[in-house]
Amino acid sequence: MQKTISAAEANRKFSELLREVRKGHSYLITSHGREVARILPAERSETAGARAKMALLRHLRAQKAIDIGPWTREELYED
Repeated sequence: MQKTISAAEANRKFSELLREVRKGHSYLITSHGREVARILPAERSETAGARAKMALLRHLRAQKAIDIGPWTREELYED
């Protein structure tokens, strides 16, 4: 469950926020009514990172290889 909290309130209650996050809660932090950050339990953010990595790998594998032809050793190391 995600709760919305202002940056000022999050600052005042940061320790309490961390205790709640350990229990599995997540928070959307706003500043002047605009979303600026999310605080999530570490397990969830790591899972999101793994999903992002897999999506990137799928995207890269779907791209066709480009044949640029042979090159010389000098071309590989030219300044």
